[in-house]
Parts: sequence; C-alpha cells; structure tokens
Amino acid sequence: MEKRRIAILGSTGSIGRQALDVISQHKDLFEVELLTANNSSELLIQQAIEFNANAVVICNESKYDEVAEALQPHYIKVFAGMQSVCDLVSGDNIDIVLTSMVGFSGLESTIAAVKAGKTIALANKETLVAAGQLVMDLAARHKARILPVDSEHSAIFQCLMGSAGAEIEKIHLTASGGPFRTWERDAIAAATPAQALKHPNWSMGSKITIDSATMMNKGLEIIEARWLFGTEGDKINVVVHPESIIHSMVEYADGSVIAQMGHPDMREAIQFAFSYPFRLPLNNRKLNFAELGNMSFFAPDFEKFPSLGLAYEALEKGGNMACIMNAANEAAVEAYLKGRIGFYDITDIVAGCMAQGPFLASPDMEDIFRTNEETLKLAGEMTDRLSAKIKS
Repeated sequence: MEKRRIAILGSTGSIGRQALDVISQHKDLFEVELLTANNSSELLIQQAIEFNANAVVICNESKYDEVAEALQPHYIKVFAGMQSVCDLVSGDNIDIVLTSMVGFSGLESTIAAVKAGKTIALANKETLVAAGQLVMDLAARHKARILPVDSEHSAIFQCLMGSAGAEIEKIHLTASGGPFRTWERDAIAAATPAQALKHPNWSMGSKITIDSATMMNKGLEIIEARWLFGTEGDKINVVVHPESIIHSMVEYADGSVIAQMGHPDMREAIQFAFSYPFRLPLNNRKLNFAELGNMSFFAPDFEKFPSLGLAYEALEKGGNMACIMNAANEAAVEAYLKGRIGFYDITDIVAGCMAQGPFLASPDMEDIFRTNEETLKLAGEMTDRLSAKIKS
C-alpha cells in the first residue's frame, strides 16, 4: 500500500480528532496535507504542528491572523474562508478527503472534492441527505469514489464486499435507541438538552448526539443508505440494538444475513475508509464473544420517535424534501440546545417545514442551496413562535 495524502475537513471535531489518532498509528502510510476548522483555532494550530500539515484553513476569517502568526515559524500555509477549503481540496497533493464538517455546511466542499475526482471518506451524512441524487451523479461523472465513514454505512459497505450481483432483500440499520429508548413519551417531552446529550454508547458531537436522541440521526442514515447503495426505502429497515455491537446487517434474497460487528469505535470505520481495500492493525478494544453475553433487538417506536417516519416520508416524496427536512432539523436542534424549545418541538418544526416548505420535484444544485436558506428562515420563524409560547 502506497502512502496516502489526506485532507481532514473539520479536524477539530469528534470525527476529525479520531481520524488524526488513526493517522498517528500509521504515519508510514498516511500523511496529513490539509486540516480545516470553523472556529477552534487553538486546537487547529496544535494539530497542524503535531502532524506537520502542509496547509490549514480557518473558516472563521476573523481568526486568520492568530493562526497565521502561530504557524508561520513552522512554514505551514494558512488560508481562511470556505472558498479556500473548496480550492485546496482540488489539489493534486491530496488523495483522500475526509468530509467531517457538521451539517449542510459540508456540502459545498464535498462537491468541490467530488468534482476533482478525489476519494471521499464521507462522514458528513447531510451531503447525501440534502443532495443525494445530484452528488452521486457528480461522483459518477468525475469518477470520484465515495467511501462511507458512518459506522452503520461502513458496516453495510463491508457486508456487501464479495457479494457483487447478489440480490439484496433488506438493509438492516442498527440503532442504539439513544438515551431515551426506555423512557415514556411524557418524560421524553420534558427532557433537557443535558439529558439528551448523555448517549449510552457513543462519544460524538452535540448535534449528532441530539439527532441520536430524537432518532433523526437514523432517519438521515436511511436516506444516506438509499443513495450510497442504490436501495429503495422499502428495503431499508431500522432495528434497535442497544448494545451497539452489530453496526448493521445485509439480508440477501436467500435469507442469509451478513453482519459487521465491533465495539463502538468510530476509528474502525475511519481507518477502513483511509486504507480500503486493505485492512490495517488498530489499537482498539477487540471483541471477546465469551464475555459479550446476550444481544438484544427491538422494533423502533415511531410514536416516541417520529423523526423516523418523517425520514421515510421525505424519501418517498423525493425532490428537495429531504433537504427541507435536514435544514429544519438543523435549525430546531440548535434552538433546543439553546433552551429555546422543547424536545418534541424539534420534530414539530421539521414536520411543519416539510408541510409548508419550498418543495421542488426536480431540483438542481442551486435549488438545493436556496432550499436550505429558505427552510432555515421558515424554521427560525416557527422557533420564534414556539419560544414565545414557552416564555408566556
């Protein structure tokens, strides 16, 4: 395996930090070319120096001078702004682009990397949720390979290896059930952000952790799976598996089911995307089947977690409906984390935007960006009304 040069978009976030840990274990095989961050300038500086990055981008342009001054003695190039990210990911010095920016903000830079024909290690699921058909068409046109980094989609990808041409009966996406799996609906309705941020199994950023609590994260993954694997929504099933040992499964037409297993550790999926098709050693916790005990599985509760139904609805509707759903969810989660709305207000806002938003049956990429902006505005208006009711 030849040395691979890597760009990490969102290096200061949870996925980015774990990716750098993977690289630190294989410095002979992976080299950091580019690191980007939105606001975390201090950590970005530390990472750039430690991994001798060729260049960094701080998206918050007001922090450019701070980063440039700190990295000048180390001869590390410093840029600012999202346009710089898009320009740099297209460079010939980059082989793999890990897209781990949070939310819709990752779409623009992912498109730039796809158009440059890069291998995309996709951790930003919102890219395919908002613009799945358009992005996959671009990837085919520019011969860009998209490798999943979400643990569930990496698991499905691995389950499909060696089964080319076999008919898929179902994809089974596993879900931990989040922190409220065993709670009654009334208790969930009163849940605070602090309670929602206590995920039982995974260590993740705040946005994705709230999405896990609402199970919108699984809804987004349903849509991501549809585009990654070309499977219709009625063949994508969600099963609650609280132990998070089986990361997902593929069921074939003959009834055989292949599962990918491991302890909850995002580094496994990150490393496989970096090293594919090769497998490398990883300093992680290995499974001991004799100590695992029982594994349990349950059907999801669509009443307690209406996000799942909204995701299937968006997928069936098509067009830009999933983009509307995603934008509304991003705005609502932000409002919930700030204490402005209640837990179930998140899905109420999403449902409201899906009913009232700017639906287009055949959007182009400009339409997708416009849809995101218009939906954020609509969700903001809904949030203001709900927040005013709470205060009164």
